[in-house]
Amino acid sequence: MSTSINGTENNSVSESTLSSSSSPSSVPPESKSRSKSKSKMTLDRASPIAHTRGYQQEMLEESLRNNIIIAMDTGSGKTHIAVLRLKIEAEREMRKISWFLAPTVALCEQQHEVIDASLPVSVGLITGSLEPDQWKDDALWRRTLEKRRVVVSTPQVLLDALHHGYIVLGRDIGLLIFDEAHHATDKHPYNCIMQDFYLELPPRMRRIVRPMIMGLTASPIFGGNVDKAFEMIEKNLDSIIRAPRLHREELSQFVHKPVFKHVMYNSPDSNPQFSTNLASLQYAVGELNIEDDPYVHSLQRQLAKATPESREWKRVDQRLSKTIQKEDTFTHKGLKDFLRTGEAILQDVGAWAADWYVWKVLNKARMALDPLQSEMMPSWRDREKEYLRGIVNNIHVLEPSYQEDDIIDDVSDKVVALIECLLTEKEESESRNDRYSGLVFVERRDVVLALTEVLRNHPVTKDAFQVDLLVGTSESSRRHSFLDITRHIVKQSQDKTLMDFRIGEKNLIVSTAVAEEGIDVQACGCVIRWDPPSNMASWAQSRGRARQRHSTFTLMFEQGSASRRDVEKWENLEREMVARYNDPLRDMLLAKDDDGLGEEDGNKLEFRVESTGALLTLQSAIPHLNHFCAVMPSRDHVDFRPIYELDPPDYPIGWHSIAHRSTALVNPYQGPWRATVTLPRSLPDQVRVFTTREPQATKRAAYQFVAFETYLALYRNGLLSDHLLPLTDHEMEQADEEIEKMVGLANVSGQMDPWTPEFQRESESPSASASEEDWFYAELTIGDLPPLHLITRNRQNVWTEEDGPILYLPTGENMQVTLRPLGSIDQLADPAWFIESAREYTFMLFSSINGSRMELDRRDFPYLFHPADGSRDDTWVECLESLQEESEYPIDGYNMNALDFGMRYEFPDDISMVREGGRFGKPYQFVEWQWEELDEDEMETLVERYGEVLVEYPLLKVRSFHPRTNFLIVLLSQDETRYAFILPSVIRAMSMALTTQSLRKNLFGEVSPLCVIPDDLLTVAITAPVSQERQNYQRLETLGDTVLKFVVVTQLLAEYPTWPEGYLTKRKDQAVSNSRLARENFDRRIFQWIIRDRMLGKKWKPQYEGARFQPETSTTGGPEFVDAEQASTKAQKKKKKKSKNSEQMSKKVLADVIESLIGAAYLTGGLDLGCECVKFFGLGLRNWLPLSQRVESLIQAVREPDELPPQVLYVERILDYTFTRKLLLVEALTHPTYQQNLGTVSYERLEFLGDSILDMVCTDYLYRAEGKNYSPGHMHMRKSAMVNAHMLAFLCLRASTDVSAEMPRPDAVNGEIRLRQDNKTIYLEQCLFHSSSKVLEEQRMTLRRFEMRQEEIEYGLKEDDIFPWAALTRLQAPKFLSDMVESIIGAVFLDSEGNFDVIRRVLRELGFMEILEHIVRDNVDVMHPVSRVALWASKKGKKVTYLSQEEKGNVSCSVLLDEEPLEGATETDVKHGKRTFEEVRFAAAEKATKILGIRTNPSKTK
Repeated sequence: MSTSINGTENNSVSESTLSSSSSPSSVPPESKSRSKSKSKMTLDRASPIAHTRGYQQEMLEESLRNNIIIAMDTGSGKTHIAVLRLKIEAEREMRKISWFLAPTVALCEQQHEVIDASLPVSVGLITGSLEPDQWKDDALWRRTLEKRRVVVSTPQVLLDALHHGYIVLGRDIGLLIFDEAHHATDKHPYNCIMQDFYLELPPRMRRIVRPMIMGLTASPIFGGNVDKAFEMIEKNLDSIIRAPRLHREELSQFVHKPVFKHVMYNSPDSNPQFSTNLASLQYAVGELNIEDDPYVHSLQRQLAKATPESREWKRVDQRLSKTIQKEDTFTHKGLKDFLRTGEAILQDVGAWAADWYVWKVLNKARMALDPLQSEMMPSWRDREKEYLRGIVNNIHVLEPSYQEDDIIDDVSDKVVALIECLLTEKEESESRNDRYSGLVFVERRDVVLALTEVLRNHPVTKDAFQVDLLVGTSESSRRHSFLDITRHIVKQSQDKTLMDFRIGEKNLIVSTAVAEEGIDVQACGCVIRWDPPSNMASWAQSRGRARQRHSTFTLMFEQGSASRRDVEKWENLEREMVARYNDPLRDMLLAKDDDGLGEEDGNKLEFRVESTGALLTLQSAIPHLNHFCAVMPSRDHVDFRPIYELDPPDYPIGWHSIAHRSTALVNPYQGPWRATVTLPRSLPDQVRVFTTREPQATKRAAYQFVAFETYLALYRNGLLSDHLLPLTDHEMEQADEEIEKMVGLANVSGQMDPWTPEFQRESESPSASASEEDWFYAELTIGDLPPLHLITRNRQNVWTEEDGPILYLPTGENMQVTLRPLGSIDQLADPAWFIESAREYTFMLFSSINGSRMELDRRDFPYLFHPADGSRDDTWVECLESLQEESEYPIDGYNMNALDFGMRYEFPDDISMVREGGRFGKPYQFVEWQWEELDEDEMETLVERYGEVLVEYPLLKVRSFHPRTNFLIVLLSQDETRYAFILPSVIRAMSMALTTQSLRKNLFGEVSPLCVIPDDLLTVAITAPVSQERQNYQRLETLGDTVLKFVVVTQLLAEYPTWPEGYLTKRKDQAVSNSRLARENFDRRIFQWIIRDRMLGKKWKPQYEGARFQPETSTTGGPEFVDAEQASTKAQKKKKKKSKNSEQMSKKVLADVIESLIGAAYLTGGLDLGCECVKFFGLGLRNWLPLSQRVESLIQAVREPDELPPQVLYVERILDYTFTRKLLLVEALTHPTYQQNLGTVSYERLEFLGDSILDMVCTDYLYRAEGKNYSPGHMHMRKSAMVNAHMLAFLCLRASTDVSAEMPRPDAVNGEIRLRQDNKTIYLEQCLFHSSSKVLEEQRMTLRRFEMRQEEIEYGLKEDDIFPWAALTRLQAPKFLSDMVESIIGAVFLDSEGNFDVIRRVLRELGFMEILEHIVRDNVDVMHPVSRVALWASKKGKKVTYLSQEEKGNVSCSVLLDEEPLEGATETDVKHGKRTFEEVRFAAAEKATKILGIRTNPSKTK
């Protein structure tokens, strides 16, 4: 081997530290003169000060006048100039932001760190690695523009935002900086931003104008003709290439170019090497047969099943031919790539490196193929793994020897030359007392791995150098290449490697091009290129890493190669390039050509949405279409990617089966082509299949044109937003963004006061007082008590015996309350006396029991009572009048010493109440005067209570009154005493009734169809649980929630006939969300009618006029919603200043009341009135129509099928229902994988409808279940047991019909062939239309499990009193079986024109209704066994755990109570996947419930 090292001394580079920046306040933007002084600029910050050099100041000032591309060597301080420019822009342009673009994520992160540390403004970072959701989040971009002054991003992020109209270039951005600006060519995002958006803008003369441009580069061109390259890059960036001219000498002082050297090495052919491990790999790859590949087998099976000459058949035929011809399956391509890489390493690095690489990769592959290591390469499919495992296990390799002689003998001449160069450079560096640092650039990632391993172990280098590596990284789990396994060979992160290099722990880095641009590797003393640079930019970038004084830049050349001549050419180009942009004459020439900048081809095909500026181009159409399909809801076994087909196809039909295949492609077709794209079957035909209108010269163009036309059609059919994004991504998530901020609690005004006069409520002024004549009275009758007059400020409604409240007394007595309005009191002879008398009478009644809580000098009650006959018993009147004359306090007039009272009135027996002690003592019910002496026991009791006292007769014999809450008892005169106890409950009932009347009048109005909802239902619907009334809205809310979802589903399905299920689900979820419902409540101020105050019997006191007056607050500012933490903080701050007119209410309560009102409407007028109620609230939906019209419009869209598959007849027999519109049933049976065209979409839309119908049927049945009165929790548990994937799949699996047919068979006696009856059972699940082998396999395996467990499940569902959760789970039923049932129910609903009776009949045929009835009738315990055991353990104070074990292919689970196994509560099963662990856990829990005798209380409904 011969080696030569030659070099020439040049200036080296010294990088200026850019930790801060400043702006030249002395240089205004419009300045026309150039500063010739080396002015210094600093930032007023605590960080280290970076001084601005003269050449940097020169470039900064030039950038303020013109768009420029700054061309300076790496390390000369280009980033510092950019920072200064950003600072000036942030200070002078407040309406727009500056955008800094860098081509890689690593470079973005590095530059963001520098800019953010240098500028006193907010600097944002957005890259694909941060998942900014740039496809769909308008709010993200709005916040970016509002909160940031500078944004750093990769160019694709900005390009996507511009394409979707989130950012308008001329409106939002004032400065664009392109780092590594030489990339702005061809289809690079840099160039697309300029061509598609920048050049469309007018010059900088109006508000929406082109932003200023600054480019940064060490080499403006990649090579070729300098003039043409300059013209292209300058035209693309609308800029002029500039380098310092006035301060060129200063620049040379800071830019130290390295000593250029080269190393020659012999060709590998001169000393060929042999790798044993590589030879084993070569043999294995040579034995591969593409016909054995599982992917080929899969395609062959698909072709055999497809209908000949159908579109699917042709598509699979082409795919099979292409796969066989290219041999590019996962396994074959991966192993061939592996072999080629190994061969390259053998040639480049040597036999030892090749042996190590093959051994290492195969070891990693075996680990990845281990079934227990599935997380290592999750994208590798099971069949691929199985096939690959068989091949890899037959490749016999040995670990390479680490003996020194073995390594020395088996490295290439190139490695020897590299080692000699490294040792020489290290020796020279250390001779100058410098610390050695080196960087070796290598093109191929795998060569980096192998070369690093050699240098770490070679006896000459392992102690002399601390070696590490840098390669590009990616953590994507979607990577699907065999050699992706090498990612697991790299042991240390980039950041750790760079840090070790900076602190001297490592002194030699072997790197791919990732360190050329994109990672801030500190200045090195030695840079070596293992491979020659591919272009001038790469040469300049890598050379720029050698910028220490006395640094060297070494290129390695093979003897006799042309690479050395290329470098000489690049050196000459560089000199010519520098001369060009330093030539002042260029300025004058460019000035003449300015008018031509930005002109472009007028034939560019594009579509722009005027309202947003979103742009669709040929280049963006394919990724847009791919994204549209990718965001559709995923389903098992369904590939939603668009399918592209060429016309004519690449291969002759059946090419894969031709014996001599090569002769069939002698003269391949050269174009032009048409292309067809097919979208997922969940889309209707009019937006599913498209073909290019005109043939295109290239395949790529054909694909682009058909993608463009397809995406445009999707937009015009309402499947895309005005930002040209899928609706699920943008509009639906944006529509209620403000609502979604309503987390937790809402600040609302308090509950309305029903006693406040209506005119006063409407005036919103508590000062508006009523006169004495503004009263209305009515006759109030309570059971058998004498009637009273009730006097209020508002008119009363009639209470009859049919609709008046009933008071339930503890004695078991019920008292009917009636009310007969009599009109205004102004018709009375003396209204003023009447009111005054009523006030005194009311005060007397209330104060007799509640006086301790009353204000004794107030009589201004909002409700008054008076004897209906006009007067009281004279005896009591005289008694009270005399007492009041003697009393110091008004209330004392109703209390008198018992002995004095008895002596004065001869101990009467009609006393009703006795107090103990003073006037606020506890009241007792009078029994009798006791004249008989107490016996010993009674005397002992008396002494224990009162102590030693003198007993004088008669004694008072009394009993305690009953507690009083919503029922009535007695006081004063016998009747008046009872009134005193009963009237608070009557007042409560009247208060709730008045609240209901107010809501009806003010919310619905007098002509609304909703006015027919009865008062009792309406009252329940607005009564919150916190009120502790006997009935509240919870049951109605559960029912209303189901009605709401069904109504919304039906409306959406008809309103958007082209929307796939994913769009519909998203829109439905938005419409029925608690946030939306809470907003509807708040907007209509329904919260003020929600009854949430409690009646506390022992603390009750009468209300005074104005005491609860709650004026309505203005809604101009919108509701204030806060989360729990904020609510707690605000509560503490306002604890002493709490407003009586404001309170907090949870968002759920606001939403629940809306749903309960819908439930009340449904109970009153069925689905029609329920729909009317939903329509009243709007929910952000448009075009509300009656359900019958919606169903009719859906039916009208169904056409007659051309022909019907036999499965339709079978399913009709299974359901015992004959379809009028049979295409509905075809749709219900069509799986998304089905490739044949039966004239309909797949079943998802009908499944969407059927799910809501099942909920409706089940919830309605449970709500009305006779004698149950189920609470919401119990309704939910029972509905969840009936409507879930396991249960519906079971119903699907067992549904079947027998089909008879005559088949020719031999006679048993004489062998003569005769036609005989042959019965066959057809199962519902077999009638699914699909084109997936995986679906077929799932069906077979699930049917087998069903046959094993059917008897157990049938018993559990029909006879057992515990629901068979575990057995159902063990079916492992795929979701498409339950989808089938739901879609069929949806089809029946539409075909029967919305007839729920037909639905119930079909469900009974499927067995659904029978199981539901059994659950209700026999009180089946439906709680999940795991929840049941946990609840029992919590009540018993025990700790329950589940111990799962795997052994010999079996999985077992045992229930432990307080760490001790529960005998008999263990379940074991054969492992058939991860789900087995869950199944045995459920089964063990179910056993535990039976052993412990646990079950929920089936009779408990609340």
